[in-house]
Amino acid sequence: MTVLARILASTEQAVAQRREQLPLAQLEAQLHGRGPDRPFAEALARPGLSVIAEFKRRSPSAGEIRPGSTVEEVVTAYERGGAAALSILTEEANFGGSLVDLATARSVSDLPILRKDFIIDHYQLVEAAVAGADAILLIAAALERPEFESLYREAAALDLDVLVEVHDEQELDAVLEAVDPDLIGINNRDLRDFSVDVERTHSLLADIPAGKTVVSESGLHERAQLEEMERVGVDAVLIGASLLAFPDPADGLELLTGGHDAEPG
Repeated sequence: MTVLARILASTEQAVAQRREQLPLAQLEAQLHGRGPDRPFAEALARPGLSVIAEFKRRSPSAGEIRPGSTVEEVVTAYERGGAAALSILTEEANFGGSLVDLATARSVSDLPILRKDFIIDHYQLVEAAVAGADAILLIAAALERPEFESLYREAAALDLDVLVEVHDEQELDAVLEAVDPDLIGINNRDLRDFSVDVERTHSLLADIPAGKTVVSESGLHERAQLEEMERVGVDAVLIGASLLAFPDPADGLELLTGGHDAEPG
């Protein structure tokens, strides 16, 4: 079983348990208390290379990340360091995340927030909206086309922007044909074995139609890499672990984006 398959299986079980504890109708009733809109897509369309700064507690490849850190501490540092948006990893079994982390980020930061998770069910979309997300991630490799199309439409109906993640040319062709998304994320990490190759962004970029907002994800940890991404036409990068290695993540952001010199911890 691949890493992705294992995560999807645990996600299906977790969603079923949450739905049993809080039925969809009761969850939807909480949508009326949703806060003001913070357009995620617009934040990435500003001039220059935007950074989506990610908070995550652990990962299957890296293990525990920044032990003892709090959401409040990290996301306020990200905002101070100039991030355009936040990504909050909410998957629990493999990444240690939660919707509480997302709601906390919403309460302490004015930046738009992406719910980073393995979305396979409408229930998760409503959860995201209730918790304060402005956007969700849909992973092409995790969904069959009918489910992908349905979730994309349902997210839009909930006023959630959608970052569509692809990993290879076949996935890119499929999502362009299915929904023609405005936001396309190229994951440099292979979710089957979690290997990373930044060249994936370069190889797929030429196949993305003009006018799309392109996000490069995973494996970016040097200023030179970001400069190269901006040079070839990438609009934004999603960075997590390398920023969390700094005593003050704001320093990491400023270093990667051309601010003052700093060293990771």
